[in-house]
Amino acid sequence: MKRLLLPIFLCLMVVLPAQASAAVTEIGAGGDAVKSKCPADPCQVLNQVTGYQGRAGAKRNPYVIPRAGNIVAFTVTLADLAQNQINFFNNSFGSPASVRLSILRKGKKRKTRLNHRLMSQSEVFRVDRYFGSSPSFALDKPLRVQKGYIVALTVPTWAPAFAYDLTRSNWWRSSRQKGDCDKSPPTSAPQQRAGRVVRYGCTYFTARLQYTATYVPDPKPTDGSGRRRRQSG
Repeated sequence: MKRLLLPIFLCLMVVLPAQASAAVTEIGAGGDAVKSKCPADPCQVLNQVTGYQGRAGAKRNPYVIPRAGNIVAFTVTLADLAQNQINFFNNSFGSPASVRLSILRKGKKRKTRLNHRLMSQSEVFRVDRYFGSSPSFALDKPLRVQKGYIVALTVPTWAPAFAYDLTRSNWWRSSRQKGDCDKSPPTSAPQQRAGRVVRYGCTYFTARLQYTATYVPDPKPTDGSGRRRRQSG
């Protein structure tokens, strides 16, 4: 029996590093915990917009993809609401409360850094059944991502996935146009047409979007093939 244990152990040592190179992670996780003030008044929610967090406390660029891979699921943290608040938001922004995940590619030059192209998008998920919890949604089709892409949250109607009255080290960028940032009610601006470029003209401080995305990076080759492709290219 002792003779068998050593070969088995050596096989495990060979397999584990390859598995670790493609570890599943949560994009947007790891910052300090924050919580919505809803159902206390005034209650603020996301409505008819696409946005992503540029900074979450000490964490910069929490939704930028580090290397090529796939997004396979996402989670939203939803505040609990009073019925009169639900009725108000339904009447103001449409029902049911719903979200979808969006993959953006940001412009690289100084003049285009606020331009964002919608590369792909998940199906729409209704969330009105899950207020006061953090539901996770598996995607029917994984969203392909490349290094530097941004994982954003699109809200076609409204969703209480929002914490506010935080410090200025928390800010997010939205698909609304400059000049419409503080308009009440704001103009509907969810980015939902694949391939379209939208200028994200509004940056909001002291608030945080509450979602994470389950990201599976491509495994790194261990036979040197990755280096050979880079050299030949």
